[in-house]
Amino acid sequence: MSKRHAAKYKLDRRMGQNIWGRPKSPVNRREYGPGQHGQRRKGKMSDFGTQLRAKQKLKGYYGSISERQFRGYYAEAVRMKGDSGENLVGLLECRLDAVVYRAKFVPTVFAARQFVNHGHVTVNGRKVNIPSYSVKPGDVVAVKDASKQMILVLEAVGLAERDVPDYLETDHTKMTTKLARVPTLTDVPYPVQMEPNLVVEFYSR
Repeated sequence: MSKRHAAKYKLDRRMGQNIWGRPKSPVNRREYGPGQHGQRRKGKMSDFGTQLRAKQKLKGYYGSISERQFRGYYAEAVRMKGDSGENLVGLLECRLDAVVYRAKFVPTVFAARQFVNHGHVTVNGRKVNIPSYSVKPGDVVAVKDASKQMILVLEAVGLAERDVPDYLETDHTKMTTKLARVPTLTDVPYPVQMEPNLVVEFYSR
């Protein structure tokens, strides 16, 4: 299992953006980067730098995805028909931990990974503890009965800072959600602008 070693909010400060839209993000207080050189004036970024930044932002948003895993999603997106950037976003959003997060069963993408790992989730009635499991349209993801009253789950449902996107049919009384369709970039409620086209350019150099 890959693990995020750096503090999760460090990415926010490095990018100068509140990546997850969380109220406690340090960017809400100071927009400059971390470290003693964080306040230096930044020069114009190269094309490579812009593409790398777009990759780091999209990859970092989904928590603890390894570089190898993320590159695998890119390779699969390129093989698929249609726009590779859109395909990449669709693949990432169909991860089981992403669906659990979007359905507001947990408060953060990091919690979603752990929640799935610990066996609190079923897909079509069967327990699945693999965060990268690919959910298909029509699949029903549910929180196990024994886990529905967890404080983590109850707090997440009440979060006002984000809504469940319309490509998920979610019932919080039953704690179930169904993936109605694979989302496109415009469907996904990212708190900041994501540029998957630049990610594709980065890997295709």
